Amino acid sequence: MPSPSGSGSKVLLSTSSVYPESTASGFELAARLGYDGVELMVGIDPVAADVDYVEKLRDYHQVAVLGVHAPCLLVTQGTWGNDPWDKLQRSGEAARRLGADVVVVHPPFRWQREYARGFIDGIARLNAEFDDVDFAVENMYPWRTPAGLFQAYLPGWDPTELDYEHLTLDLSHAATARANSRELAREWGTRLRHLHLTDGQGSMKDEHLMPGEGNQQAFELLEDLREADFNGHTVLEVNSRKAGSRATRELLLGQALIEIRRRLGQPVDEVTISCVAEAQQQIAAGGDTPPDPAEVSDPLRPTHL
Repeated sequence: MPSPSGSGSKVLLSTSSVYPESTASGFELAARLGYDGVELMVGIDPVAADVDYVEKLRDYHQVAVLGVHAPCLLVTQGTWGNDPWDKLQRSGEAARRLGADVVVVHPPFRWQREYARGFIDGIARLNAEFDDVDFAVENMYPWRTPAGLFQAYLPGWDPTELDYEHLTLDLSHAATARANSRELAREWGTRLRHLHLTDGQGSMKDEHLMPGEGNQQAFELLEDLREADFNGHTVLEVNSRKAGSRATRELLLGQALIEIRRRLGQPVDEVTISCVAEAQQQIAAGGDTPPDPAEVSDPLRPTHL
């Protein structure tokens, strides 16, 4: 049974969860729906790589930035230069400036051999240097191809047996690897610092489904973490492109927040309930249309250009 007392985990919205809307929309929706803060996905758009501008968004929307995802995805390889260690250093500095206490890091790609050779020791050095920020290495997955499994990450996609102090558990990655997230969380114990709450069906693709849509028992995992007094961050990191409109996206992200708080034993804010009801009414009235990018709320945009 879950602990009768609620979890102290902060519930964050990844700014990537509103794509194809912008980082600015991520801040707006996190504030509107009642999330505790955001995890900034650096490099997903130009704004997300501009720390000055992100700081203004944080202050304008009064939304805390509690996590920073370093630009180590294939699609963000060119963000903040080409030196992977410089990217992590800059991510740590950005986290400090924005008030975040976690930097999410992917292991090196196989072709980044020099970076990979010193990766475990390098992460340890960064954790020693940034005593107020935890660099948490994320679980990945083998790439499945017609020719078989391709081990795309070094020193490995599974951080369980590797000497990292802090770990990030991503449920979609676990599904793609055909692993069990609840078992990973139990095995990692206190090394689990950060959670990317999402889901997957175990296909070849990194699906990032809404929690509960896959095979990872996402909500049961939250109850496990509540029982274990997990106090790291719980981040909704999902693909919401299927929403197709602002109202449907608000509905999906709002309903997810309600269920996350329920499973963590936390009170649900009336703001969240009200926003979900408003989105449902808008959809029922036929007002559920795709957002015009030119009209997406970004009050600071003119000062940025």
